[in-house]
Amino acid sequence: MAIEGKAPFVVEGIETPCETWYKVFGDLEDSTKTPLIILHGGPAAGHEYLLSLHTLSDLVIFYDQLGCGNSTPLPEKDGDKGFWVPELFCKELSNLFEYLGLADRPLNILGHSWGGMLATEWASEPSRAGNLRRLILYGVPASMEGHVQGLVKVREGLPEDVQEALEHALEAKEYTSPEYQNAMLVFAQNHLSLSKPFPIEEIAPALSRMATSEMHHTM
Repeated sequence: MAIEGKAPFVVEGIETPCETWYKVFGDLEDSTKTPLIILHGGPAAGHEYLLSLHTLSDLVIFYDQLGCGNSTPLPEKDGDKGFWVPELFCKELSNLFEYLGLADRPLNILGHSWGGMLATEWASEPSRAGNLRRLILYGVPASMEGHVQGLVKVREGLPEDVQEALEHALEAKEYTSPEYQNAMLVFAQNHLSLSKPFPIEEIAPALSRMATSEMHHTM
């Protein structure tokens, strides 16, 4: 059994009514079950590529973070580095728990990549995470400095023309050119998914969003 819905989310300083889309596998009303909440990566990847994890527990909750997927898009905030910050997404997560009636129930959280960074940020505040039972970090960098160093090393192993396209995009902050899109495709085929054919249906939405999302590029 799976149900979908949207949780209203009031964001300070903007007039746009915001909503967080969610999908629940299992019986949310059964208080004997400890929910497992899945936090997707990206930023802006969306939930789809993680859906196979719904079998990990008998109560699993997925959601799309603000600005991507089925949740409220905010194109008026494109490029706003002061808006797209981790604290915004921490407040969104707490708001989702309140809306679903989970604020006082034991919780398990699994975060992948950026979602793991968000989960760590959320859990680091005792007033938010007093009922956290398990924190599961999946493919999460230990530090941004080390993560960037690793990406640079990976980039150096790509073909010369791909490296040049990526370096040009980073310097010019221009991520819409065909050269950049093709370079990112090569990177993804070598380091994000080895599936054949590429991409498989589950990861295609995430790749598309991260390639085109201004929120992703801003963060």
